[in-house]
Amino acid sequence: MPHHSRRQFVRASAAAAALAALVAGGRAGAQGTTLETTRIVTGFPPGGTSDTLCRRVAEGLRGSAFAKSALVENKAGAGGQIAVQSMKGAATDGSVILQTPASMLMIYPHIYKKLAYTPADVTAVTLASEFEFGLTVGPAVPATIKTVPEFLAWCKANPTQANFGSPAAGSVPHFIGVLLGQSAGVEMKHVPYRGSQPAMQDLLGGQLQAVSSPIGDALPHLSGGKARLIGVSGAKRSRFVPDVATYTEQGLKDMVFSEWFGFFVPAGTEAPVVMRANQALRAALGAKDIIDGLAVMGLETISSTPEQLATRLKSDLERWGPIVRKIGFTADS
Repeated sequence: MPHHSRRQFVRASAAAAALAALVAGGRAGAQGTTLETTRIVTGFPPGGTSDTLCRRVAEGLRGSAFAKSALVENKAGAGGQIAVQSMKGAATDGSVILQTPASMLMIYPHIYKKLAYTPADVTAVTLASEFEFGLTVGPAVPATIKTVPEFLAWCKANPTQANFGSPAAGSVPHFIGVLLGQSAGVEMKHVPYRGSQPAMQDLLGGQLQAVSSPIGDALPHLSGGKARLIGVSGAKRSRFVPDVATYTEQGLKDMVFSEWFGFFVPAGTEAPVVMRANQALRAALGAKDIIDGLAVMGLETISSTPEQLATRLKSDLERWGPIVRKIGFTADS
């Protein structure tokens, strides 16, 4: 869907959701009164993408038919696991909402032998945004390298320099980097970081050859010319970097990957509460300032029905099982 059509769709959906929310508000006596406070829980510290998304949405929820007040609670740690785990046994009246990237629910069940939760511990409410990944090279790679196949060929010829960083071990960017190497028969050494920005700083300083990361994490570093984005993981080119070819355009078959942020409530939450949360969140996500603000971070704002998010999660969980087994990575090893 072209980005302008997608934005129109989001806004139209938001308008419909807002109308539905007003109707739901009129039925509040039957479905539960407006909450005094709802807490949006994120598994990451203040200032990051997940936190920023939560704070923007919280502003949109305040004073709505759903809740008088909305707060953001940062339950950081264990790569987002603590926040998801906190949903077990949490209130099911809509006063606690989880916002999480997909990885915690679609990849972690495959890489952790002992995970303190399962995807069944949460109930889907709505998608929030979607983002894609890219491969960025820096000064440690010759300026003549302009495509992913050229970079992989260079790595093959220079095995001691065949290194790439990612925001974390076991993350989607980590696995994409491994798969890129495997596609060309190149063993690239993975260097895990705590977030994309430390990796980008090493790349700019010439200590690291490449970084696999969300596109938004690369955007601030491209204007100086030191960092070069040479490929993106979407099914089509990203509107944020339309001049950069996709992996599939560059002949890398099946290398189409994206990730999403989603909102969830604890398992056992009754359908009327889920729907009221869905309507309120979709109305908030449709606000122009949220759409434009998230675009600066390379995020495409989207929303969905609970059923659409549940289907997306199930599909992604099933897709990543074989990929993780092929790579052979376990977080416990």
